[in-house]
Amino acid sequence: MSQEKYDLITRQLQEVVGEDDLKAILKERDVTIYWGTETSGRPHIGYFVPVKKIGDFLKAGCKVKILIADLHAYLNEQKAPWELLKLRTDYYHFITRRMLEAMNVPIDKLEFVQGTDFQLEKDYTLDMYRIAGMAGERDVKRAGSDVVKEAKNPKVSAMLYPILQALDEQYLDVDAQFGGVDQRKIFVFAREYLPKLGYKKRIHLMNPLVPGLTKDGKMSSSNEASKIDFLDTEKQVQKKINKAFAQEGLVEGNGLLAFLKHVICPMKEENNQPIVFERPERFGGDITYQTYEEIETAYANKELSPADLKSGVAKEINNLLAPIRKAYEDDKAMQEIIEKAYPNA
Repeated sequence: MSQEKYDLITRQLQEVVGEDDLKAILKERDVTIYWGTETSGRPHIGYFVPVKKIGDFLKAGCKVKILIADLHAYLNEQKAPWELLKLRTDYYHFITRRMLEAMNVPIDKLEFVQGTDFQLEKDYTLDMYRIAGMAGERDVKRAGSDVVKEAKNPKVSAMLYPILQALDEQYLDVDAQFGGVDQRKIFVFAREYLPKLGYKKRIHLMNPLVPGLTKDGKMSSSNEASKIDFLDTEKQVQKKINKAFAQEGLVEGNGLLAFLKHVICPMKEENNQPIVFERPERFGGDITYQTYEEIETAYANKELSPADLKSGVAKEINNLLAPIRKAYEDDKAMQEIIEKAYPNA
């Protein structure tokens, strides 16, 4: 059973640091994992990628803590102004729970934690100063270089960001931290400095970065063309998908294929459902695939056209977003919160 859980926890991850520790814990008990999400820009469907992976953790029996990292959002060049932290935290909590519900993930072992609920406590703050007194400026800057927003005149707060993320592992009392591979330098920083405080190293589970809809870069809240908002209408989703980068026969850098691989296809396969790309009869009729590998091979061989790929992905995304849109439409209080949380959106 521990091998089955290990395989589910690690499938489709790009890297696992502390692999032996993970296997050892699973022989004795279930693992506790945390994932942090910074409450800055409006979340987009790219968040389905880590949340789908969180679904794997929960199905493997792990206890999962989702850190709504409000203080981190302020430290990161004030991407979330102080007066908007509470509002954005409420929205992130709402949308993350709705994502899990949309994917039919069991949430009995899921816990939400807000950063400012424990990151301002005395012991946490003293440990923050202890690491600040040991870590060199160059080490801290390097640790946050792939995550913390760059600025010509960086704020002192940017130096605190990696320190807090390292301490979160201890104060959330977890075995492992999960994040994108862009978090790797912070994970290495944590593995170096937590033992200097007398705390244990944690396991680190890293997801690959998934391309956005444009030719260059990942999905980003700051790049409207690269992302689809959870509250976009069906027509808006279709319009954005139609503009997405999808060169015929080219798999690399194709954000639509990546979304199929990491979100849609695993869900379909778990439910023994095929992926159907609908086409008019005059163009050969519908095409059905059982696995992502079949889709990728067909696309690489130019048997599945970019137009058919876009149409099929748009349909699947709209199906996934339908219950989230409905929950939003039924929640007047949340509508007011979003309007205030993102006044310039």
